[in-house]
Amino acid sequence: MGKVTVITSGKGGTGKSTVTAGLGAALVRRGNRVLTIDCDAGMRGIDLMLGVSGELVFDIADIVNGNCSPASAIYPCRTVPELYILPAPQNVRDEISPYIMRQLVRVLEKYYDHILIDCPAGIGSGFESAAAAASQAVMVANAEPLSLRGCDKVRQKLKQWHIPEIRLIINRFNERKFRKLDAFPDLDVVIDKAGARLLGIVPEDPAAAGAAQRGEPIEGKMKAVYAFDRIAARLDGVSVPLEL
Repeated sequence: MGKVTVITSGKGGTGKSTVTAGLGAALVRRGNRVLTIDCDAGMRGIDLMLGVSGELVFDIADIVNGNCSPASAIYPCRTVPELYILPAPQNVRDEISPYIMRQLVRVLEKYYDHILIDCPAGIGSGFESAAAAASQAVMVANAEPLSLRGCDKVRQKLKQWHIPEIRLIINRFNERKFRKLDAFPDLDVVIDKAGARLLGIVPEDPAAAGAAQRGEPIEGKMKAVYAFDRIAARLDGVSVPLEL
């Protein structure tokens, strides 16, 4: 059975979907078969980041409505073999219920080593559906007060749903900007504010962000790739020292 991880953030704009795409590719480099599920109904974006938007015919709502089999709505990422995507519906009204999400993931987790569920920002109904099937959660935050306030609300909700493992990724970190902002004395305070164990820090990397926007793989010598590879190893249970 695959590990099912919901990737979430309380505030939009943290780079959560880029983390999902980059982490998915990193897990594949470790020999895993990985499915990403986009749960952001009406605002889907993982298909663009993985370069499959032009191929889409069906999405997760088509499976639920009986328009296609699950296999027909799952698309391979051509540039990263063994990385797959199940797209979100184009319309918000087709958002999947938490109950249906749980049933669907129970079927799919038999065929993948990891399932990464990309969650809409905030704690609305889309968040509830995305988190319903997860056995662990990763909160993506930037090292700034508004982002961390959102983490607090997300963490409380996840605990209410008895998700046992909640970890933190600090994304798009730039030490110079962090010092200039002067909102926190150091990253230890940021981690304490988020209230979750640190899984990794992804540096600000325009090359990785640009690749995601162009539908190109996040790989090679990009700064973010090194961070994603270390985070992927930790998700696979490997002991990798944290770097602050």
